[in-house]
Amino acid sequence: MQKIIIGKNEVGQRFDKFLFKFFKEAPGSFIYKMLRKKNIVLNNKKANGKEKLNINDSVKIYMTDDTIDKFTGKGNSSVLTLPHFSLDVVYEDENIIIVNKPSGILSQKAQKDDISINEYIISYLVETKSLSATQLKTFKPGVCNRLDRNTSGLIIAGKSLIGLQTMSEIIKKRSMDKFYLTLVSGYLDKTTTIKGYLKKDKKTNKVTISNKETPDGKYIETKYEPIGFGENLTLLKVKLVTGRAHQIRAHLSSIGHGIIGDYKYGNKKINDIYKEKYGLKDQLLHSWIMSFPEIKGALCDLSQQTIKAAVPEIFKKIIDENIQTPTEV
Repeated sequence: MQKIIIGKNEVGQRFDKFLFKFFKEAPGSFIYKMLRKKNIVLNNKKANGKEKLNINDSVKIYMTDDTIDKFTGKGNSSVLTLPHFSLDVVYEDENIIIVNKPSGILSQKAQKDDISINEYIISYLVETKSLSATQLKTFKPGVCNRLDRNTSGLIIAGKSLIGLQTMSEIIKKRSMDKFYLTLVSGYLDKTTTIKGYLKKDKKTNKVTISNKETPDGKYIETKYEPIGFGENLTLLKVKLVTGRAHQIRAHLSSIGHGIIGDYKYGNKKINDIYKEKYGLKDQLLHSWIMSFPEIKGALCDLSQQTIKAAVPEIFKKIIDENIQTPTEV
């Protein structure tokens, strides 16, 4: 017999939905048969699967260990064996974890065999005993915001269901401020807000920017503030007002100021100079600062906090050697 106590991440689910996740290799007919035969009971009573789960509910499973292992997929671990990676944790509480993602790592899987920052976060939570293998069968932490593979900086993940849901809602409502640090070619001397319409070509995974509204275009708004200058270079603090794929990269390129290191939207000739001199492989775009609004409830510890991610070493080196007196970095 195996006993499971319902935790906060399972509360509110239908019992059968919980069982489908737990017995991920089992057909639905098997689960309903086990309920009818009372091989699976809820709070020591026969259940039909329609019940809503409450905190500390007791689920008892009367099956052999071999049967449980077969239908839970034991041996196909939810935690991958990952290459060594030191996760840079910037903030953590019982519901949320915020990490500083290096460039070159996906935010989420694009293909089944991909390893993303989300897998590293799950591995970290298991290693630190914030999450058990049993809990992983019915709830997986997930990232709330995405960064391009070659963009570094702050990534938020929900450690609990309430954390994931609440943070996703905050991001959806755009009630938090997100600031990026980037280095562009050319000279920009004034704080400016630029607006436009973004259209994505799924075949090329590239976007185009138009000043006029188009049928497939999505409205975008980007605010930038110059905070440092060099020879044909400007260091910018960029506020992402709207959050579209490749928005900052394409928007700045559309006004003639491509990001250094960005071969998709920037100037290849300029990028080659920094590649040769510094070994720069990725665009110098860093998700730098997040300022949270007043938050009540489960995420109240984050209320009105400002979280800042350290700038990658290569980015800092290029700033130090090429930019005069940056005001904030």
